[in-house]
Amino acid sequence: MARNRQPVLKKCRALGIDPTVLGVNKTSNRGPRANANKKPTEYAIQLKEKQKAKFIYNVMEKQFRKLYEEATRKDGVTGLNLIQYLERRLENVVYRLGFAKTRRQARQIVSHGHVAVNGRRVNIASFRVKAGDVISVIENSKNIDLIKTAVADSNVPAWLILDRAAFSGSVVQNPTKDDIDFDLNEALIVEFYSR
Repeated sequence: MARNRQPVLKKCRALGIDPTVLGVNKTSNRGPRANANKKPTEYAIQLKEKQKAKFIYNVMEKQFRKLYEEATRKDGVTGLNLIQYLERRLENVVYRLGFAKTRRQARQIVSHGHVAVNGRRVNIASFRVKAGDVISVIENSKNIDLIKTAVADSNVPAWLILDRAAFSGSVVQNPTKDDIDFDLNEALIVEFYSR
């Protein structure tokens, strides 16, 4: 299994992302990059936007490409379909519900089997939830301090509902572009793949 082990702050600085989007409260003490004055090409801008989405959602290239191809086959706007697919990944939903402080922590919580979808334990981070699904922390894992502190500090988007007392949440509707918590130009990603 491939894993992304790049330093988070270094990658955030290269992609122009605020580390708080990933749940990291650290800051880099370095200034702007040396070649930041160069005007990037159109290809570089598109590539950077794709890399940003891959890095934030913790998806490798092959899986991201498959998501894009599935989004192109579905009726509707390809970029919005891609955003929906990325937002509805179980690891992202666990993070957005507030069961974890970072997306990487959410991935670990899911892969260790602490989360159930509609009453069934799911340990696949890429599992895609749909409207009406109930995501909950399994009974034995509700006492984990990491999850308890994360739920207390959570801020839930409009497309999800959280029941803090029961450590569960549900998907009300599909997410929209306005529901993502960082700036992403999905049209550039579509342009990058449709070259």
